[in-house]
Amino acid sequence: MSWDSFYLFAIPALICWGAGAIFAWKGRRSILICGITLAGLAVFFSFIASMWFSLERPPLRTMGETRLWYSFFLPLAGLITYIRWKYKWILSFSTILSAVFICINLFKPEIHSKTLMPALQSPWFAPHVIVYMFAYAMLGAAALMSLYLLFRKKAPQSGELALCDNLVYSGLAFMTIGMLFGAVWAKEAWGHYWAWDPKETWALATWLGYLTYIHFRLDRPSDYRKSLLVLLLSFVLLQMCWYGINYLPSAQGTSVHTYNL
Repeated sequence: MSWDSFYLFAIPALICWGAGAIFAWKGRRSILICGITLAGLAVFFSFIASMWFSLERPPLRTMGETRLWYSFFLPLAGLITYIRWKYKWILSFSTILSAVFICINLFKPEIHSKTLMPALQSPWFAPHVIVYMFAYAMLGAAALMSLYLLFRKKAPQSGELALCDNLVYSGLAFMTIGMLFGAVWAKEAWGHYWAWDPKETWALATWLGYLTYIHFRLDRPSDYRKSLLVLLLSFVLLQMCWYGINYLPSAQGTSVHTYNL
């Protein structure tokens, strides 16, 4: 499988996800919505699996490869949210966001080499990044929900705020697991669990940001606007942790996490 075949999988997957979102808006049966969305996920994941096989390694090295996982996990997170809380719009937003990342990969493909540096050959590397990508998808859905609640005219209902909270709880839980996997990987690859590398520092700042949101919500449940702003700020930190770190001077030539440039 080559990168040139990506559109053969991405376009049918987007069609399925778009159809599922439309059916959700129209109030069609949940089994139809879930079935067609899952079909799109299966098509998209088949490309990831094929790339994994052809590259002889998990496609997690470059930014383009991590965008594949984010494009996959966003509709999955949207589907989980829809099944649990039945918000009709969540599938539309997750599909649109996934389409953005897919289009970036379509119009700006990256060179995918089979070569993997020794540090990335650890068995902890793949679970670390995959768990992180799923956490990012859940927290991305939480950010969308916060924007929706901030800019709507009427005050949010308690169930809507609870949705935001639950997305953050889930996302932060997976992020914590991903950090633990990363610490074990770092110990195996570089001999230490934590070294205050720029990437690690931003990861900690992101983790603390979402923890601040949780504590703010518990301490001041009625002051939802400030808590939602904290949530959006945490999502900005997440973007810096994910790819913004690659453009910081402090990471150039010193960070062990700049292997994906």
